[in-house]
Amino acid sequence: MNDIQLSEQEIIRRKALKELRNLGIDPYPAEEYPVTVDSKKILAEYAPEKNNFQEVTLAGRIMTRRIMGNASFIELQDSRGRIQAYFRRDTLCPGEDKTLYNTVFKKLLDIGDIIGIKGNVFKTRVGETTVNVKEFMLLSKSLRPLPIVKEKEGKTYDAFTDPEQRYRNRSLDLIVNPQVKDIFMARTRIVNTVREFLNERGYLEVETPILQPVYGGAAARPFKTHHHRLDQTLFLRIANELYLKRIIVGGFDGVYEFAKDFRNEGLDRYHNPEFTQMEIYVAYKDYLWMMDLFEEMIEKVAVTLHGSTKVKTDDHEINFSRPWKRYTMFEAIEKFTGTDISGMDEDALRAMAEKRDIETDESMGKGKLIDEIFGKTTEPNLIQPAIIMDYPVEMSPLSKKHRSKPGLVERFEVIVNGKELCNAFSELNDPVDQRERFEQQLLLGKRGDEEAMVLDEDFLKALELGMPPTAGLGVGIDRLTMLMTGAHSIQDVIFFPQMRPGKKETVDPDEKFKKIGIPEEWITPLKVLGYTTVEKLKEVEKPAKLANDLNGYNKKNKLGLKGLSPETVTGWFK
Repeated sequence: MNDIQLSEQEIIRRKALKELRNLGIDPYPAEEYPVTVDSKKILAEYAPEKNNFQEVTLAGRIMTRRIMGNASFIELQDSRGRIQAYFRRDTLCPGEDKTLYNTVFKKLLDIGDIIGIKGNVFKTRVGETTVNVKEFMLLSKSLRPLPIVKEKEGKTYDAFTDPEQRYRNRSLDLIVNPQVKDIFMARTRIVNTVREFLNERGYLEVETPILQPVYGGAAARPFKTHHHRLDQTLFLRIANELYLKRIIVGGFDGVYEFAKDFRNEGLDRYHNPEFTQMEIYVAYKDYLWMMDLFEEMIEKVAVTLHGSTKVKTDDHEINFSRPWKRYTMFEAIEKFTGTDISGMDEDALRAMAEKRDIETDESMGKGKLIDEIFGKTTEPNLIQPAIIMDYPVEMSPLSKKHRSKPGLVERFEVIVNGKELCNAFSELNDPVDQRERFEQQLLLGKRGDEEAMVLDEDFLKALELGMPPTAGLGVGIDRLTMLMTGAHSIQDVIFFPQMRPGKKETVDPDEKFKKIGIPEEWITPLKVLGYTTVEKLKEVEKPAKLANDLNGYNKKNKLGLKGLSPETVTGWFK
């Protein structure tokens, strides 16, 4: 990386790195640093009358510095919070050599550096719990400056809040917005709660393939790849359902998996191409039993996370207390549209959709049309947890036909805050019926439906061995985390969400600057200060300030260039 690609601060930090090494200080030491306590514990438990925490060792990142001659304060941030630390020159350097404080601490350390400190805890005159530092050690030199949040008259400036930048640079986001950690800690608690709930009932956690020769288990477009040694096309799984059912065929009564699934679809607040699902299949149960299990499980998640069944979002308070309201799909659509669609054929459904400005196309069969109508007219109105059950058979190729309602299947979804949270069936275990359903999906695929299911011959062979009556369910862990934490976007609950490619910064060649009269020796300093194109340079409104900035850069970096007058720089813009 050359200097043109570095900011002024980055160049200064690299020079400090070199000076540290010249002083014999390794800026990235290999040995263990024996941390004995964290900031949260000290702030919670320190009491002067107990005289506790008199020998502590902490490590963390410098977030603020106040240099005051022979004594200074920093704010140290570790994984649990922040704490103030006090550095006194004569404590750190009791002998004649004051280099450690005067040079290393004051001049060569920066905000963002990771250090270890040893000392004792005390209260300052204003009552702030503080570590009196007796020794410190540089553990990692930061070469990129952190955005410094400023506050003035109650207003915050320069906060790192732009969502796209936060998602692209999650490491920086976690450093400067430590509250973001709370969402991911909550996510882990959610997963652990679900896992404990299922383990307590004796269900086995398993793993199934991510690379699959035939994708199946959901209506979605897959990602495709190629195995060179086998010369075989493979797909990233869109669901793990068909493999988990094969395990049920093999004799396990209950299995579940937290699975990374991949669907080649768009990006929005509720969709990421890579996402996490938990799927569970239990033999000798049906979808009514699964409704009760899911209600109980989600109620427990809410109580574990919030100490209550009530969870607040920006606009609503969601109450996960059992029992939840239950509607058939046709009942729900009629409730919010006033129209009974149960007897409609494909043409009538298409006409209804178009009347309500719901976009359709010729590839959509009856099931897809009903799904679109439900999604546009009904789903957004379901705020409190609602179980929507008994779907049309055309919508559910993997679900068992309803025991008493012709044309329907034993399927349910839970809708909360206007979005689907889970999908569940009394699983289809009739191999002849399953083959016919797959063949119907193939016909939809030929009509242009890219999300139609494909026929999985290996799964059908397993089903022909005999699968017991089984209840199955899939729940989106990302959406569950959004609900339980009040997150606005799925990108907020995934550490590294998929992002559209960022725009690369344009850098004009030196010749372009020379053509407008910029002396060669000043081109690199201009680019380092951010004027990477002539167009950017021409946006400067105050040439005198630019002259001052360039002269300051020249002096700070000891370039030895002849100083620029405001008149000279003004001449560049004529």
